[in-house]
Amino acid sequence: MKLDKKDILKALENITVPGEGQNMVESGAVKNVITFGDEVIVDITIKNPSLQAKKRTEVDILKTIHEKVYEKAKITVNVKVEAPAKPKTNVIKGNPIPGIQNIVAVASGKGGVGKSTVTANLAVALAKMGFKVGVLDADIYGPSIPIMFDVEAEKPLAVNIDGKSKMKPIENYGVKVLSIGFFTQPNQAVVWRGPMAAKALNQMIFDAHWGELDFLLLDLPPGTGDIHLSIMQSLPITGAVVVSTPQNVALADAKKGVAMFQQESINVPVLGIIENMAYFTPAELPDNKYFIFGQEGAKHLAEDLDVPFLGELPLVQSIREAGDVGRPAALQTATPLEQAFEKLTQNVVQEVVRRNDDLPPTEAIKITTMAGCSAVKK
Repeated sequence: MKLDKKDILKALENITVPGEGQNMVESGAVKNVITFGDEVIVDITIKNPSLQAKKRTEVDILKTIHEKVYEKAKITVNVKVEAPAKPKTNVIKGNPIPGIQNIVAVASGKGGVGKSTVTANLAVALAKMGFKVGVLDADIYGPSIPIMFDVEAEKPLAVNIDGKSKMKPIENYGVKVLSIGFFTQPNQAVVWRGPMAAKALNQMIFDAHWGELDFLLLDLPPGTGDIHLSIMQSLPITGAVVVSTPQNVALADAKKGVAMFQQESINVPVLGIIENMAYFTPAELPDNKYFIFGQEGAKHLAEDLDVPFLGELPLVQSIREAGDVGRPAALQTATPLEQAFEKLTQNVVQEVVRRNDDLPPTEAIKITTMAGCSAVKK
């Protein structure tokens, strides 16, 4: 039997679009109908994004055409969803920092996995590649970036910018650095509640003269708490990098760290996972690898969560020593460590470029009144 387009459209007038009062022809939901012999293709657009609405639309079309036009018709239904924009109510938004192109958060679910070490070496490697780089030490209660850049005795100066007094970040190895560690004594504990810590962070972000930067790296504290929300509400984060060691205890927390960024109310792109302390190779046995904390745990986690795996870093004594004396290991030349950090940094840059090509510019996260107060379910 040869089907007629007019008969198909007349039959579709008997179906109401899910969630709307008009039938799908009157409402304009039916975008196109193509007939060829006993075959028919229906292109339809609905506003209800639920799987149930899509399935119901498809089933109704199949049933109606079979009943009212031809019971043996071969039907293809293409359902497209164009959900209306959600109203922006109770939205908390932050302002981007002029001159900063990309803001990358370096996070970890667990402390002690080498997040600050990775941040410092990423920053130095980026600077060696010719990028303009800054590091904001957002770990208010345990600032370690000043030590790793050998600037713990420095104090930021005030500069006058357009009639306003701004902090001038400390610079070393081509990287601009700000940390709460510059404003406290070495033996002084920072005993602050969340709002006080958030206020201090905002001052270091917006009352600083960062100048032109290609990358601002944020060294976040461990966990998924108040500081993280404050940072992401204040700044449009380009993407996040999660650092973990291969063992299950660290991976369980790294998974929560990824889930935090992927939560609907936060929705910060995860650029990937870095596996630190992946293996140990003694100097006297350069061909041997000892997987002290487990093997490829973070790599498998990245595959399970469908996020990029950015690379692995070995457990090497000189990385720790370099951090302790304030000269990051990425500053080395012609060594396996330099190559490891260079490859890792190239992967991070590649993911930032891909993210900027595929996704619109990030705004500071839009958190409604109660968002962020519930557990992240992933």
